[in-house]
Amino acid sequence: MARDTVSIVGSSTVYPFATVVAERFGRNTSFPTPKIESTGSGGGLKLFCQGVGTQHPDITNASRRMKQSEFELCKSNGVKDITEVQIGYDGLVVANSVKGPDLDISLRDLYLAMAKDVPNPNGTEELVANPYKTWKDVNPALPNVKIEVVGPPPTSGTRDSFNELGVEGGCKTFPWLKAMKGQDKSKYKSVCRSIREDGHYIEAGENDNLIIQKLESSPNILGVFGFSFLDQNRSIVKAVKIKGVSPNMETVGSGEYPMARSMYFYVKKAHVGVIPGIQEYVKEFTHDRTWGDEGYLADKGLIPSPKTERMKWAENAKSLNSMTGKEFE
Repeated sequence: MARDTVSIVGSSTVYPFATVVAERFGRNTSFPTPKIESTGSGGGLKLFCQGVGTQHPDITNASRRMKQSEFELCKSNGVKDITEVQIGYDGLVVANSVKGPDLDISLRDLYLAMAKDVPNPNGTEELVANPYKTWKDVNPALPNVKIEVVGPPPTSGTRDSFNELGVEGGCKTFPWLKAMKGQDKSKYKSVCRSIREDGHYIEAGENDNLIIQKLESSPNILGVFGFSFLDQNRSIVKAVKIKGVSPNMETVGSGEYPMARSMYFYVKKAHVGVIPGIQEYVKEFTHDRTWGDEGYLADKGLIPSPKTERMKWAENAKSLNSMTGKEFE
């Protein structure tokens, strides 16, 4: 027997937004409240792409765009018609306890603190295992405290974004490493997106609340999560400035903040009409009263896309247009 409840998996960052929409949808329509699981973006896409049928999810949330390899996995398992919807923006935040020091770090500082291999401190163009133990080792202007950063695991879209926007962003400030991208893309990615595994980066699972608790009890530890989560916990944590810029609705929405990112959900078209309520849930999510400038998700920390962009994505969602693969070009 077919399910009568929409099944949604994916990003822990998108989870709070999707939950608010699902609860309103359940309250204001005749459909049951959709069931949502926080599995991480990568974990959600893996589940979503396993196949068509009521044992598989209908929608997956992601705090980054689907990768081409995931699109190919979906296709190979018969999930051929997928609708992509960008829901708005979020900033990737590095934060510490309100009891900790006010910090301002560059992307280069972040790379040198977090990468598995870094340029030799003697200035030669060779990579060595990361030797930096304290923030002061990385940059004399930073505190003499041990580098400890708590963040999400590899299944998380937030981790992908941290690797790409933060660590790779700093890696590119070394011209010889940036040049590697044109010479050997896979080597460049492995160098510029690899996180150290010697205890200075601590995985907290797909639960941002655990990171908040850790920061509250240890003022010298830094944490990595989405801006919306910072917004909900400002009495406990504060943002680290990146290149002098604090994350807020304006700096993230304009792209001035260096670690801004888009968020998405993906719909399995083969399930529309089989599982009741999918199209109606998508319609609720993409309504201006939901994701618009004055929408109820903005109150939860979502940074709305510009109106013309929203209208384009809303039309895409309404028509359930399928991805073609050109999105990855």
